[in-house]
Amino acid sequence: MSCSSRRRFLGISGGLAGKIAASGAVSLPILASMSRRARAGDGNDQGQNQNGHGYHCFLRGTRILTPLGEIPVEDLAIGSVVETLNGPLSVKWVGRQTFKRHSPSWHWSVAPIRIARFALTDEYPRRDLYLSPKHCLFIDGYLIAVEWLVNGRSIALATMHDREVIDYFHLELESHEVIFAEGAPAETLQVTNDREDFANFIDYERMYGPDEAVAMKPFAPILRYEGGRGEVERLLRLAVSPFVDIRDPILRSRNRIAERAELVDI
Repeated sequence: MSCSSRRRFLGISGGLAGKIAASGAVSLPILASMSRRARAGDGNDQGQNQNGHGYHCFLRGTRILTPLGEIPVEDLAIGSVVETLNGPLSVKWVGRQTFKRHSPSWHWSVAPIRIARFALTDEYPRRDLYLSPKHCLFIDGYLIAVEWLVNGRSIALATMHDREVIDYFHLELESHEVIFAEGAPAETLQVTNDREDFANFIDYERMYGPDEAVAMKPFAPILRYEGGRGEVERLLRLAVSPFVDIRDPILRSRNRIAERAELVDI
């Protein structure tokens, strides 16, 4: 949506959304909660701490498809071959991030999101899949961060109350690709600046030397809501769509997945 179109949309929808929220179509507590989350996400996305938003990716134990079968992501190494939508390709590097819990619960930006078995289609994921919130799945020709697909049932935040430490692993290939995690199509690392958010970034430099980190071309269009304005726009679309269908591809995918949630064994 262009800037001018966005302004017209927000201007036209503002009054209508207020009436819809007041009538109960979208509850004010939900709007307030999502607004707080949007504000929390407006800052630097690269911090490596319990409140960080940078690269996280696949939870330890996630099985990745290779020509030799499915292998836990933490057991893959430089030179391992993984299956991609472009065929078998070699792993260039494996990034690792470790988070320690310092409060009663995990921050929402760190706790993984659970995609239940068969939440996406009748074929995948074949087992429950755990991804960091901003990790993208390949759906309907787009890359969509899993945080925008949450429906509270088949895709929901995993509290992880029993864990004091969470380990994430990310796979870098020579280009941005789509691999298969528990059978589901998910992105590899898209390098856009540097790798210093990873605990083992120095290993990359020892092997490859200082990197200018030329931004990788995305495998497919990446859809996201940017900051507070984007979050408001998403909520307005969600509120208005029962009356006039103005859903974007993210909401269309989310709604379709939510509709099949009742068929999923949670």
